[in-house]
Amino acid sequence: MEEIKERIQKEAEKAGKNGITRNKLCEVLGFTGAQEIAVFDQTLDAMEEACEIFRTNRNAYITPSQAGVVIGKISINRKGVGYVDREGKPSVVINPSRLNGAMNGDTILTRPSDYSYGDGVSGSVLRILKRYRTTLVGTYIDTPYGPRFWPDDEQFRGFGISMREPEGFTAIVGMKALAAIDRYGNPLELTLIRTIGYKDDPGMDLLSILLEHDIDPEFPEAVKEQAEAVPQEVLESELEGRRDLTGEPTITIDGDDSKDFDDAVAVVKDKDGWILKVSIADVSHYVTEDSPLDKEAAKRGTSCYVIDKVVPMLPHLLSNGICSLNPHVIRLTNTCEMKVDRNGNITDYSLYPSYIQSTERMTYKNVNRMLDKDPEMCEKYAHILELVNDLADCADAIRMRRVNGGAIDFETEESVFTLDETGRAVDVMPAERGHGERVIEDLMIAANICVADLMNKNDFPCIYRIHAEPSEKKLKNFSQVAHMLGHSCDIRVGASPKDIQNFLKTIEGSPDYSVLSFQMLRSMSKAVYDPHCRGHFGLAESEYLHFTSPIRRYPDLIVHRMLRKYFFEEDFTSRKKDEAAVREYAETSSERERAADDAEYQCDDMKRAEYMSQHIGEKFTGIISSVKGFGFYVTLPNTVEGMVRVESLYDGYYRYDEARMALINERAHVMYRVGDTIDVQCIAASKAARTVEFGVIRESGGRMREGTVKSSGKHKTRSRSARKAELYGYDSSRSRGGRKKGKKSNGRRKK
Repeated sequence: MEEIKERIQKEAEKAGKNGITRNKLCEVLGFTGAQEIAVFDQTLDAMEEACEIFRTNRNAYITPSQAGVVIGKISINRKGVGYVDREGKPSVVINPSRLNGAMNGDTILTRPSDYSYGDGVSGSVLRILKRYRTTLVGTYIDTPYGPRFWPDDEQFRGFGISMREPEGFTAIVGMKALAAIDRYGNPLELTLIRTIGYKDDPGMDLLSILLEHDIDPEFPEAVKEQAEAVPQEVLESELEGRRDLTGEPTITIDGDDSKDFDDAVAVVKDKDGWILKVSIADVSHYVTEDSPLDKEAAKRGTSCYVIDKVVPMLPHLLSNGICSLNPHVIRLTNTCEMKVDRNGNITDYSLYPSYIQSTERMTYKNVNRMLDKDPEMCEKYAHILELVNDLADCADAIRMRRVNGGAIDFETEESVFTLDETGRAVDVMPAERGHGERVIEDLMIAANICVADLMNKNDFPCIYRIHAEPSEKKLKNFSQVAHMLGHSCDIRVGASPKDIQNFLKTIEGSPDYSVLSFQMLRSMSKAVYDPHCRGHFGLAESEYLHFTSPIRRYPDLIVHRMLRKYFFEEDFTSRKKDEAAVREYAETSSERERAADDAEYQCDDMKRAEYMSQHIGEKFTGIISSVKGFGFYVTLPNTVEGMVRVESLYDGYYRYDEARMALINERAHVMYRVGDTIDVQCIAASKAARTVEFGVIRESGGRMREGTVKSSGKHKTRSRSARKAELYGYDSSRSRGGRKKGKKSNGRRKK
């Protein structure tokens, strides 16, 4: 059916705006038999129902783009405004009054207008095609009619609630529960799935956010039973047809708390450079196609790491057991062996099934100490010291080659939290990223590139990791911000990654570097999964995929499965089925990655707010990271971000200059803009709303204290006429702001 869909869409596109009739479609596609025509009619009806094709009033079929409509996921901000992103075009911006019942994450049909609205063009929701939320987390609250279910998510609190509960169920005030959404409407019809604890239980705050995003720590019984049936030792018969690498020194390098080790590395130095071996756990050997384990892994898409919790894609018996490359035991792997010259070029590579026995389980912390020549660590791991140094040299050469090729390296700050015994955040600080972390990142990228090259040139069904180039509007906005901060920048559409990298190099060491690096990162498209090899802009690679983390990412598992089926075993019998499957897997994996990212961000924001709630009234120095018409965000050195609302600035009227990302008070000659250093006081923090609010520190007379704002530019020390010239500076197109999201690493790597 998927193949027929593609052919129908192609023919409709060829026909142009007048469309193509059903009979003409049938004729062009060559369907003559009764059974073929029946399948064709069924497919056409299904496509029309799903809005994948439209019928005109003349009974001709046209595509969504020909109909002037857009199908996409809607993102709704806290003000209720919806955004539907379009590749290479301005977003469709939907006023709250035109949402027509759509909620954040829903797949909707909209028709963009020709009228500008904020950063995009206006539109309205014509139809909701698919609801994002199928479950709801809530708390039973006290009411005059007894305990009633109250949704945690504020966007559902405007509905009446009709809850179906099991016979004999007794609700208790403070009880937390998970409910299925049976029908959207007013009232919202729900069925209780299960209770999950009580609102003040340790860890309940994190669990509630996870369940809101359909990330469930509990596995279905059929999945647990299959996991329990998997032997926890490699059988002798499973080694047949695999290359024996157990005699070679091989190590894993992960975070201190990691328990799932899916990649191991080995290297030998030779006269031309290095022979590098990246061995990845062969999870596809245990997670067989269409099994309960496979279906659950596809549904989850990824493991999710929040604060101190991990919700794995696979049960712990597999992720921490037989699939994990634990030290000193035999494990099944697939190996990418690369010949790397002294300039970091991969001159040759091969891929083969293998088995290894990891020599040591190393941590980033200990590897970093070894690379810093710490005597204690060098003595403790003397037997692998040469291996670690050679791995670092090889990785450094690979990185230099990538950098010279234009790869962009964005240094983003991630958060690490310290929790007390009740789960409350008592400290937050930036995560440290050392040489060891970069070594593993570079070696994994090298393996991913090689596997992508093999899969693409052989045209095997596969899932690729793609990253589109930034849009013209976003690059123009970035250049304006850079110019506003005093840096000459002329990056336009069609710019190569090398052009962007070269500009970032020119400002390295500047006070503006972190701000502009973040602004450029925000200008980038989001990397997604795709069944077609479309290249990765940020890495400056024409071919790229994810191969190195099959324990925690479903696309990696699929790559291993396709690699074995088509390359190792040369089995082409299910090609059409696999081509259709990878399209679906790519879409659902991208969706589940977004859900996991959103859950991680929200957990981090909640814990930052919880931490700052213990520091109300305290003073901090931070940097203005984003400016909007309603205020500006200030980021502290510990990664906490809070808002200063414009109504809290009592020294006059502030005008929002979007082009310069600044709030300006012409009368008082005061400007707040991105990159300024500012002294603030924490005035509020809400764990429930996941927000922090700051106030600008002032003198008792209401005047801004001298030195409170320290601009990355020079405008605070110029003459009055110079300041006025700057305040009334150029105006240009508007740029879309946004909050900077800190994210903890958990030792995880993502590109």
